[in-house]
Amino acid sequence: MDKKYIDDLLCKISNGDNKAFEELYLKTRKGVFSFIYTYLQNYHDTEDAMQSVYLKIKRSIHSYSHGTNGVAWILQIAKNHALTELKKYRYVQDISTVPEASYDFEYNSITDIMKKTLSDEENRIVTLHVLWDFKHREIGKALDLPTGTVTSKYKRAIEKLKKVIKEVD
Repeated sequence: MDKKYIDDLLCKISNGDNKAFEELYLKTRKGVFSFIYTYLQNYHDTEDAMQSVYLKIKRSIHSYSHGTNGVAWILQIAKNHALTELKKYRYVQDISTVPEASYDFEYNSITDIMKKTLSDEENRIVTLHVLWDFKHREIGKALDLPTGTVTSKYKRAIEKLKKVIKEVD
């Protein structure tokens, strides 16, 4: 993901360019979906959350500092929204009694493997590094973890995935 390009799009959006907003959505939707999914673990809830996240991006574009990391800004909004949704969800209903929804989408097989194999934290680390091209240091900042912890968890997660994928094949 080209962080400079995303920053340019966010700058255009702040100037009222709706085409830039559409382009931002098209360029980031798969990664944002995957990232939110690591929190909500439900396809339909993630779809709903995505719409809210992009509305929040549009509404709070004035708070974005141009020239900074736009991808990190977007993912922070996504993370905050997902955590808010989890709090609401847990308040309304015990999470262990909620049936799992179907989540047929483009990356179903690898997402399914990641969900079944990795912890939520490992899943987030892999998603941020692989899909968003975040450095381990940036992931550590986003998730409040030391860089060394992120690096070791990433390496262990990849080894787990390799092992499971070999077994599946």
